Amino acid sequence: MMKDIYQQQRAMRNMRQAALQRGVIAVLDIGSSKVACFVLQFDGPGIYRETDGVGPMAGQSNFRVIGAATTRSRGVRFGEIETMAETERAIRTAVQAAQKLAGVRVDHAIACISGARPASYGLAGEIPLKNGKVGQGDIAHVLASCEVPNFGRGRQVLHAQPVNFMVDGRSGLMDPRDHSGQDLGVDMHVLTVDGDAIDNLIHVIRRCDMELAGVASGSYMSALSSLVEDEQELGAACVDMGGGATGVSIFVRKHMIFADAVPMGGDLVTQDIAKGLRVPLSVAERLKTLNGGVEATGRDDRDLIELGGETGDWETDRRCVSRADLIGIMRPRVEEILEEVAAILDAAGFDHMPSQQVVLTGGGSQIPGLDGLAARMLGRNVRIGRPLRIQGLPHQLTGPNFASTVGLALFAAHPQDEWWDFEMPAENYPGRSLRRAYRWFRNNW
Repeated sequence: MMKDIYQQQRAMRNMRQAALQRGVIAVLDIGSSKVACFVLQFDGPGIYRETDGVGPMAGQSNFRVIGAATTRSRGVRFGEIETMAETERAIRTAVQAAQKLAGVRVDHAIACISGARPASYGLAGEIPLKNGKVGQGDIAHVLASCEVPNFGRGRQVLHAQPVNFMVDGRSGLMDPRDHSGQDLGVDMHVLTVDGDAIDNLIHVIRRCDMELAGVASGSYMSALSSLVEDEQELGAACVDMGGGATGVSIFVRKHMIFADAVPMGGDLVTQDIAKGLRVPLSVAERLKTLNGGVEATGRDDRDLIELGGETGDWETDRRCVSRADLIGIMRPRVEEILEEVAAILDAAGFDHMPSQQVVLTGGGSQIPGLDGLAARMLGRNVRIGRPLRIQGLPHQLTGPNFASTVGLALFAAHPQDEWWDFEMPAENYPGRSLRRAYRWFRNNW
């Protein structure tokens, strides 16, 4: 199975290289509430350099957004494709609009997935060094020496990244090449998801007359765009509050070492408002966006909001509700999501991180007062994260709700090394001790 995954990912990697060499590629964020498409144009040679080795494989590639579009998502629930035909129509709408703005046709896309029950594993491997010095081939051999647990039936590896190298016990090496020693060790983070979700993603992209040239974790992409360099280095958690799912990723030493997701997001808050106030979902979304919050004050009792409506019944359409009542509906669901996030951070051993920073991003993070509530519930420093500015991106697409899309663009330009980026020895693929991520915090960092 691992060999099949290796070959599939290598094939997508080769497609991505070819698309980047041609200079144009699309990135697709297929979420529960929206589908966003950016068309990226890459300039100059050396876009994807093999010689960069361990670390970011591409140098400071010059790229800019030449077309961007977003549309309401359909057929996606809890971050996974539920109705293929509706999802296909939404993707086509976004892609065609972005291509029209860009003035080019795009044949290859990189997409992210936010649901699919992610699970993180920490793997370890060690080999003796025959020449007394670490070479490129030794890195491939030590990755192949990692003992792989049984991930379970139907699971597929989404990311498999070396996050720490050790030479003769000297830990914390980012690039061990040319280091002298007798033994080389590696810690590798592996993220698995439900294979069916990946297969559905490949299928729907092909139905849109495109080829999938890469797939990535949505929570990973959001962290790439929202965590500043110091946070990625010293350690931080990124909580991406999307419409259908809330992703959690943990970074340290500029590597993702843990990821998970809560199958709840902002859409459930909207549904609670619709049920509680007996209004359509469109009205509930407007109330959440314009008038919502999680911290009520005495003034909110007197702040009346006209619900509006188009039922034709005058009394029903002219109903009002206090902002305090609206907050009273929203807050329990937001607290439930944050409780699940706190449980994930505890299970991952986040307490052992050198830094306790939490960054909230995604569309749901824009609820007023959320950062204060999250700081109290999580017991850590919390800030709202906006994605990095990238060249050519319209201002209206630079908010926290586009964090994963911007992260995908950065990922396309500066991909982190994965296990399949190395030429594995033909006779030795990772094949069979499972170590949880938090042990790395204790033992190495």
